[in-house]
Parts: sequence; structure tokens; C-alpha cells
Amino acid sequence: MVQYNTKDWIIFIFRFHKSDTFRQLLPLMIFIGIYCAIIRFLEIEYWKLGEESLVRNVSLMHGMLGFVISLLLAYRTNTAYDRWWEGRKLWGALVNNSRNLAMKLSVMLEHESDKHFFQKVIPAYASILSKHLSNEESALVLFEGLDLHIDHQKHKPNQVAKMLFSKVNDLYQSKKLTGDQLIVINSELQSFTDICGACERIKNTPIPYSYSAFIKKFIFFYIMTLPFGYVFSLGYLAIPVVVFTFYVLASLELIAEEIEDPFGLDANDLPTAKMAANIKKQVEDLM
Repeated sequence: MVQYNTKDWIIFIFRFHKSDTFRQLLPLMIFIGIYCAIIRFLEIEYWKLGEESLVRNVSLMHGMLGFVISLLLAYRTNTAYDRWWEGRKLWGALVNNSRNLAMKLSVMLEHESDKHFFQKVIPAYASILSKHLSNEESALVLFEGLDLHIDHQKHKPNQVAKMLFSKVNDLYQSKKLTGDQLIVINSELQSFTDICGACERIKNTPIPYSYSAFIKKFIFFYIMTLPFGYVFSLGYLAIPVVVFTFYVLASLELIAEEIEDPFGLDANDLPTAKMAANIKKQVEDLM
């Protein structure tokens, strides 16, 4: 995730980060500029269309459709940001529940070997969930010092959650935890699977294809017809105007595409690996 100072206006304007949409759209912007120049040459120089040409009135269509496309893009970006923000809230809950569970167990347990187990496995859940959501393989080094194994062919976060429940049950059977203490920590244990399921729902349910495809087609045809009417009133000045219009509209769609899956490896995705590392540090401090 990109870290930045919201007050650095000058840096925002003149600096082009690798995740900036300008870099991604530059080839298409050049193409749109050349296309617009060709339309200008054909209409004015080659076909010699005059003021009475009906082609001049094509811009009326853009005036009517501009409001529609702005509504579509506003809804698109808001929906994508809602998914990003929900993912951030879920990982915030995972951080808090991991700390609460570690805090409670550090007080309830007396044997260091039991504390050592949870000191390793509680942060391991966050780390494995981070890799699971970004489709990375989990490393067994997370369980160094413990006789635990992860089957990479099965659901990895569920395996770790099962280990936690199994260990808690063993502690209860051996009278190291009372029934009341078991009830106290049950909500944190259960929340791990609830958070995992909610994150998977976000990741595995993209924006409907027909909706996303329609917006892309709408932007394409809107931009490709834009020069036909604008070249009469703006001449070659229509080239930068059309290119800039394309940059604005396409950038909004690109931003929405990037943040609608907040668990990937893009620059603006959630720093789940960093949050998992923070969970590890805090759990070790508590226990």
C-alpha cells in the first residue's frame, strides 16, 4: 500500500508513481491523440465538411450522455471503495481479536509450553490468511519449533483454526481451562473463521461482468465519437481535450478495478502482510 502525506499537493501533481494511471494509459492516450488528429484532417482538410454538416451536431449526444457516464463511474468507484474499506475493517477486527485472545490466554494459562503454542499459532493464522487471499503459498517456517504441518492441497486458514480449537479443547479436557474461561475466549476463536469467510466473499465475488464490460464499452464509444463534433469548434485543440477526457474517464475505471480486490499485490491494496507482522509482534509481546 502506498504511504503518502495528504498535504503534499505539489508532489501529487508532478510525481508519477508506478501505480499512477497516467503510466498505464499512456499508450492508449497516444493512440487516441493520433486518432483524433486523423479525424480532424479527414473532416476539415479532406472531406471539407462545412458549418452546415450534421456531423457537427454529434457533440449534442455527448452532452446528454456525459451525465449518464458520470453517474455510472461514481457508482462504480463507490462500490469498489466499499469493498476496499470492508476488507480494511475485517483485518482491523482480526488484529483486535488476535490481541484479545493472546491477552486472555496469557493470563489464563500457567505453563510456558502452552503459551508458546499460541504465541506461534495466533500470528500464523493472520500470516497464512494474508497469503491465502493473495494466492501465495504458506511457508512452514511459521511453525518453527512446533510439530505442526499444513496440507497445501486443503484450505490452509481452516487448518490453523482447527489447530487452535483442538488445542483449546485439550486444555479444557486436561483441566487447564475451565468452562467459563472457554466461553470467554470462544468469540475470538470463532471470529477468525468468520473474518476469513467475509474476506473470501469479497475476493471471490467480483463486480458482475456485464456491468464492468458495459462501462468499458460505454467509455470507448463515447471517446471514439468525441472528435467528430469537437474538431469543428476546437480544431487541432480537440486532440488534448479528447485525450484528457479519456484519461479522466478511464482512470476512474482503472482505480475501481484495482481497489475492488483489496487483498491482491497492487500498490493500493491492503498491506495484509504488514498487518500480519504487526499481529505477530504484538502477540509475542503479550505472551
